[in-house]
Amino acid sequence: MLHSGPPTEPSSPEFGERVAGAGAAFGRAGVAAVYLIHGTFAGNDALGLATELERLAPRLAQALRRCGKRTLDLILGETGNYTPRFAARMEQSLSRGAGRSIPVRLFHWSSLNNHIGRADAAIRLLDELATFAQAPIHHPPLSKGGAGGGVSAAEDAADRATSPHVRVLLWSHSHGGNVVALATNLLGADDAARSEFFAAAGAFYRGGWTGKPAFPAWQRVEELLARPEHPLRRLQLDVVNFGTPIRYGWDSSGYAKLLHVTNHRPREGDADYLARYPVRCAAVLSGRAGDFVQQLGIAGSNLPPLPLALQTFLANRRLGSLLERQLPPRLLTTRMKAAMRVPEEGVTLLVDYDDPDRLPHRHLLGHAPYTRSRWLPLHCELVAQEFYGTDGPE
Repeated sequence: MLHSGPPTEPSSPEFGERVAGAGAAFGRAGVAAVYLIHGTFAGNDALGLATELERLAPRLAQALRRCGKRTLDLILGETGNYTPRFAARMEQSLSRGAGRSIPVRLFHWSSLNNHIGRADAAIRLLDELATFAQAPIHHPPLSKGGAGGGVSAAEDAADRATSPHVRVLLWSHSHGGNVVALATNLLGADDAARSEFFAAAGAFYRGGWTGKPAFPAWQRVEELLARPEHPLRRLQLDVVNFGTPIRYGWDSSGYAKLLHVTNHRPREGDADYLARYPVRCAAVLSGRAGDFVQQLGIAGSNLPPLPLALQTFLANRRLGSLLERQLPPRLLTTRMKAAMRVPEEGVTLLVDYDDPDRLPHRHLLGHAPYTRSRWLPLHCELVAQEFYGTDGPE
């Protein structure tokens, strides 16, 4: 158990100093980029409408996604959501500490609360990482004013060609972590297991009467995963999850490092690593129960796809049979009795947050501290300590 200490507001000098200190460790470790991956209901298509529209009108669907995400950003701010301002603030401070640019990118996905939504996000994430892996490295040194210097494209390409590995940090909130879990399983799977996955999801992405794939990223990723020499394989993926419910397993050959951070307050008399069960309503609403959403979002908590989206419905059902075939059928409340906070793989840090938010819509039943800027210095220091061997927060 760790205690967070007081939060550090972005307006304070200490904020930039602490994040920059972690940035120095990120720079020494060779972190080339950070991807922020949001969780359920914070994405660009929480209802699945744009996903179905994309089959017929991809450009219109893309515009709808952009509009929807911008609207959510305005409504949610940093409440369970990574904003462009959060990413810019993180990038600026990390880069200052590293002495070079460490880009922080927002990865948006539908945020559907079901298997096919997370599977589609995993495919799109791998597609984006594959594009990154093939692009020239561009890490300009920072000038005193913060502007980048630069190297030539030829030098960038040479660096990428001679470097055996490129380190990327995947920074995930909530079910965004399970998106990454699926991605690691695809990276580590053999041909037979991969074929089984794509066959189960086939109804979702394969073309109808036109014969063209409805979602081209699926076909691209299926092909590149079959190529051991693809540059995607050279990426070292360091994964940190904040408040991720325990759902899918992880394939250790699909990542380099794995860390879980969870808001946790055990009941007096219980083991420190157990969540509260049964949970009193007052404790959940006040945030005293820790992260109740992380405890709740386990197997049995999915929502079905749109009723008329038959292809998506079939793929979701088949993926569920594949991904949870070893789980006996049980009610959600029965599964919650296990009170599991700690996944079987990776390092888990249970943190008692000294969070100032007391209203449920602000702390989201204990699920919101992770995405707020005031906790970014703590989180960067924890990652630097666990992944890159620096001293942790005092």
